[in-house]
Amino acid sequence: MDESAAPRTVVQRGLHYDELAVGDRFLHRPGRTATEADNMLFSSLTMNTQALHLDAAYSETQPFQQRLMNSMWTLATMVGASVAQITQGTLVAQLGLSDVSFPAPLFHGDTLYTETEIVDMRLSASRPGQGIVTMTHTGRNQHGAVVAVATRVALMTCREAAQEGSS
Repeated sequence: MDESAAPRTVVQRGLHYDELAVGDRFLHRPGRTATEADNMLFSSLTMNTQALHLDAAYSETQPFQQRLMNSMWTLATMVGASVAQITQGTLVAQLGLSDVSFPAPLFHGDTLYTETEIVDMRLSASRPGQGIVTMTHTGRNQHGAVVAVATRVALMTCREAAQEGSS
């Protein structure tokens, strides 16, 4: 290593539209272990008083016999896990979420691992220097069971347009 060379400055960012390709798959690590505090706080902040999230005694009488993590916490955490690798500083706007499903429950103490696949891309017809990226987020627990899936559409900057804007 050349000791006379100036140290690098590295700014963490996601990827621009033109740095992605259909079929790219991102494994977002570390995972996130869901806690009782996460569930109670998220449910309270969002005014979701569902007893399946808040009432241990009631939940014990239901099919899963324990409290379930709030599915909106699972969705938000899954999307959030993708930000550093994909959209940090390169997202213009989130355009939509669709095809959201929760095929298996997530419980306190489970660890959520998220992966994202790029499933479609096209340049924006109305916004030069930007592209529309469709991605599928999949959340799995520590045993590999799929606990959440969501399709997300995002408007993202192209690298060249971003470089022009910073000069």
